[in-house]
Amino acid sequence: MYHFFADPSDITGHDIFLRGDDYNHIKNVLRMRTGEVISVSDGMSEKEYRCHIEDFTEAAVHCRLDFIKEADTELPIRVSLFQCLPKADKMDFIIQKAVELGVDEIIPVASKRCVVKLEGKKALSKTVRWNAISESAAKQSARHIIPEVREIMDFRSALSYAKACDTRIIPYELAEDFKITKEILESLGINSRVAVFIGPEGGFSEEEISEAKEAGVIPLTLGRRILRTETAAMVVMSWLVYRFE
Repeated sequence: MYHFFADPSDITGHDIFLRGDDYNHIKNVLRMRTGEVISVSDGMSEKEYRCHIEDFTEAAVHCRLDFIKEADTELPIRVSLFQCLPKADKMDFIIQKAVELGVDEIIPVASKRCVVKLEGKKALSKTVRWNAISESAAKQSARHIIPEVREIMDFRSALSYAKACDTRIIPYELAEDFKITKEILESLGINSRVAVFIGPEGGFSEEEISEAKEAGVIPLTLGRRILRTETAAMVVMSWLVYRFE
């Protein structure tokens, strides 16, 4: 079943309207017809609106509500992924997979060893693209929120932003005691908010790790092997899925 997002203002009573790119995708790409059943979310709540296509107007797909169900596709914790900027198009992949695995928000971080430098219009353009990737991944995985990809932050700003989280971790290749990793995972509770810092290809500098420790971020190991930046976030998210689902 295809899943889409509607603006809350377009959900009124038993009528739901899908516009913009979704309108074109449903009508001209998927070539769906009246009577076909789809799933719709408002991007804010965990309600799933199960409905059927009633008709097509000039600018919207008019759907008729069949029933509402409480969705269960969201993780019971909130995960903020602080991903340092990787090379090439790796960020596209990381966002797509992190959203599929249940991340709540993604914060791109410009750390000391990042090769990629994004500023001004180029940074804004990338943020728009990354949010589109997040929305597409949310639809594909039947999420009921669209995780936001926020504007790029420098490392210190990211540490400050992460203070709102209950638990903050930073996988680090020189961390060794896997017992700490296990204890942190086991200590996480329902509805807690977790910040996960993932370094770039060159890893975090010793100065950044020291700053992170001073800010209350806990270094931990992901195992005996050195992981690529695009792998590390997936490992952490997979652990959290296993821990809570």
